[in-house]
Amino acid sequence: MLDTAQHAKKPNPVDIHVGAKIRARRAVVGMSQEKLGDALGITFQQVQKYEKGTNRVGASRLHRIAEVLSVPPSYFFDGSPSHGVTENDGKQDDLTTFMQRPDGIRLAKLWLRVGDSEARRKLLGVVELVANSSCSGDN
Repeated sequence: MLDTAQHAKKPNPVDIHVGAKIRARRAVVGMSQEKLGDALGITFQQVQKYEKGTNRVGASRLHRIAEVLSVPPSYFFDGSPSHGVTENDGKQDDLTTFMQRPDGIRLAKLWLRVGDSEARRKLLGVVELVANSSCSGDN
């Protein structure tokens, strides 16, 4: 029984993924948790719980969130972890982890403002260089 109680406290990887996608989309459109909560008739604290994956989002609520954030409901499941997959087994994928971080959301929003494809290509090169040098420095 204790094992079941402990397991119940741990958020489901799909709930975490859906929450991260809600947070990322909300940030991209520049909407606060309070404003999203107002549009849904809930508190910003409830929005926080959805975004962290600690509270599961019901189907009708997710449909309404999709309407407010101007995406199809399927958007929130794109790239979600599959049940029974052993290689990921409850771990968040890199993109979900990235979008749960404030700097990840900020970087994504700034990236969308870079209109020049050549500038984006050069920026990717710089990021790869920094990432590769950081990895070698940590070892």
